[in-house]
Amino acid sequence: MRLPVPRFPALPELPQRPALPALPAFLGTVASRGRSLVRRLPPQPPSWLAARLLDRLLLPRLSQAQRRALAGRVVELELLEPGLRFLLVLGEGGFAVADSGQAPAVVIRAQTPALWRLVRGEDDADRLFFDRALVMEGDTEFGLELKNTLDAIGPLWR
Repeated sequence: MRLPVPRFPALPELPQRPALPALPAFLGTVASRGRSLVRRLPPQPPSWLAARLLDRLLLPRLSQAQRRALAGRVVELELLEPGLRFLLVLGEGGFAVADSGQAPAVVIRAQTPALWRLVRGEDDADRLFFDRALVMEGDTEFGLELKNTLDAIGPLWR
């Protein structure tokens, strides 16, 4: 006896993001040279600016339990297109530049437009991860704690 095969309704299609236009060839060359220069610079100046920004946007929204869970662990964030790296750690006084000798617990690499959409709440971290626009490496448990904390807080920038 043959059982009928159940038919499921088709899943709705996810909206496709329009592709960004390609850079003209000469701008691609300039960007590539600029990126190699930026990657050689120390991460302290941009990290200091990012720490001050996070002190204003993120720190007031973190509960004491969230602060304890995230404290003392180094997070490295790299924006792929410009080659910028940020080394950050949450301490008692807020966010600070991590010592470059410390190994990061989590490394997050992201395309700049994808990170901007995430910060503004226009896109989901899981979707960006599966689209390969966001890559997270390192301590999986801490990475999930960080992701869940940011998801619970909501958009950082409106």
